[in-house]
Amino acid sequence: MNPYSIQKVCIACLSLGLWHSAIAQSPVGGLYAQGQDVTGINIETETSPADDSVLVAAPERLRLEFPYGVRLVKLTLRNELRDWVDISFRYDPKVKEEFFWDVPQLNTATYYTADWAILAENDFLVRGSFSFSFGPDAQAPSLTKAAEALLIDTQNGGPDSDVRYVTPPRTNIILNQDKPRYDPPFTIKLEAEEAEQSQDSSTAPR
Repeated sequence: MNPYSIQKVCIACLSLGLWHSAIAQSPVGGLYAQGQDVTGINIETETSPADDSVLVAAPERLRLEFPYGVRLVKLTLRNELRDWVDISFRYDPKVKEEFFWDVPQLNTATYYTADWAILAENDFLVRGSFSFSFGPDAQAPSLTKAAEALLIDTQNGGPDSDVRYVTPPRTNIILNQDKPRYDPPFTIKLEAEEAEQSQDSSTAPR
C-alpha cells in the first residue's frame, strides 16, 4: 500500500472515531435539559398537601414522596399573583425517596403552587408542581385557574382571536412623600455700595 493510501485510511479511521464519540456523547448534553416527565415518576409521586386540595388551615410543611431515590434540585412556593414565599430551600445532593420542607406562616391567598424539580434515574431532569388552597372560603385551585383562563380567553376575543391580553404589572403608589428640595446652583451677593447705586439708578428721574 502506498503512502497516499495509508494516509487516506488513517483519516477515515480518525473521522469514524470522532463520529462514534459524538454519537455516544450527544444524549448526555440533553439529559439536564429534560423537563417533561418521560420517566412516569410524576404520576407516582405523592405530595402533601395533595394537588388541588382545599385545607382548613395553612400547612406547616411540604412533603414529597417519590417511588425511588432521587435528588431534589428545586422547590419553590408562590401564590396566585406569583409572589414568592421564602422557604430557604437549599440543594442537598443526597439521594432520597421522601423530602420534608418546613414553610413559614402563609398569608391568605386564593391558592399556592409548589414547583419542584428532581434528577431522576440516568440524571433525567423532571419537573412537577402541585397547588393547594386553605381557609373557610377557599376553593379548589383548579376552579380558580379555570375561571382565570376563561376571563383571559374572553378578554382576548375567544380562542380564534389573534388578540392577546397581557396583564399589566402592579404599581406601588406612595403617599405622603415629602416634596423634593432643590438648592440654587449659586448665590449672588451684592456689596453695600453696589446695592445703593442700583437703588439710586432705579429712583432717578428719566
